[in-house]
Amino acid sequence: MRLRSLLLFSFVFVLLLPAAAHAAPVKSTLEVAGWLPYWRSASSTADVAAHLNDLTTINPFGYTVTTDGVLFDAMGVADDPWKTLIANAKAQKVRVIPTVMWSNASAIYNILSNSTTRMQLEDDVAALVVREGFDGIDIDFENKTSATKPYFSLFLKGLYQRMGPKWVYCTIESRTPLSSRYDGTPPKDASLYANDFVQINKYCDRVQIMAYDQGTIDLKLNAAANGPYAPVSDPLWVKKVMQVALQTISKRKLVLGIPTYGYEYALTPLASGFGYDILWSFDPAYATQLAAANNIIPFRNSAGELSFTYIPTTTPTIANVPTGAAAAGPVVATVQPFNMVTWSDAVSVAQKIGIARELGIRGISLFKFDGGEDQNIWNVLEGQ
Repeated sequence: MRLRSLLLFSFVFVLLLPAAAHAAPVKSTLEVAGWLPYWRSASSTADVAAHLNDLTTINPFGYTVTTDGVLFDAMGVADDPWKTLIANAKAQKVRVIPTVMWSNASAIYNILSNSTTRMQLEDDVAALVVREGFDGIDIDFENKTSATKPYFSLFLKGLYQRMGPKWVYCTIESRTPLSSRYDGTPPKDASLYANDFVQINKYCDRVQIMAYDQGTIDLKLNAAANGPYAPVSDPLWVKKVMQVALQTISKRKLVLGIPTYGYEYALTPLASGFGYDILWSFDPAYATQLAAANNIIPFRNSAGELSFTYIPTTTPTIANVPTGAAAAGPVVATVQPFNMVTWSDAVSVAQKIGIARELGIRGISLFKFDGGEDQNIWNVLEGQ
């Protein structure tokens, strides 16, 4: 854990030791974490309880913040099934680092830009960790604007100082290189980011990059694709994202966020390419049921994910899944609108683990574990 109060000599000595000599004892050379959503408490905890020995850290996705800056316990930490899971995790020396997720951009700015409310939130988070006996906290403040950036950095600094020996995890959005996001010269405001990676590197013990929800953001990869292309996370894009992060964030702290879910899109063929309208996210069972209902065999696309296309009709079938004509291959041979389904399974997770090892970063974290993911993912994680 962090050694903030040691003499400079001791600090330098520790840094010079090989990683294995000073890292906290874990079950693998690659730290493995995962988020457990509170809205699926029963299935999340049951899913993870059977596999605690494959994990370094659990991140119960359990706290939110109200518009007036007050922490809210969405998961009910004092009650089962969370109470039992947390006790079992502690017994097996698995870190318990709950996530505080906040995505109200205006509220985040209002609270963090005011020194009084910002410091009160820092106090409240630190007190929560001590009161509940957590190993630390995971800060996941999303949808922030660039105006919030300096205040978010101040918040992290204040929290870091208050947390003492406890862990501060920071979960942040991916950053696609500007050269891949724009054709020609990027607009002047393109680099006005909401996260200061330099400050985050200073005040976070682990930095978990949400390297998913790629969609159509990477124009270079879009142009190179043969047919519809809007993956959850293409390994080629993931490498770009992580290499950007590595420019300012220590690989000893960097964690690759990996998806376990998928998306369905409605596609409209255009004169050049396709128009994409995202419909919803889903767990893999939805896709496999949909494929079976349409007599489709999913294929592995260029992004390493399972995928298929189909033409929907208005007749619902199992579990309100639409039915329709099956696509014979990767691309629907039609000029009419159609749907595309793409999702992450154990094979695509294994590909991302390979990237983490190749880059030499600290670990991986999966969103999400709730029983709905491809259960073969646990076989991939075993022994990591």
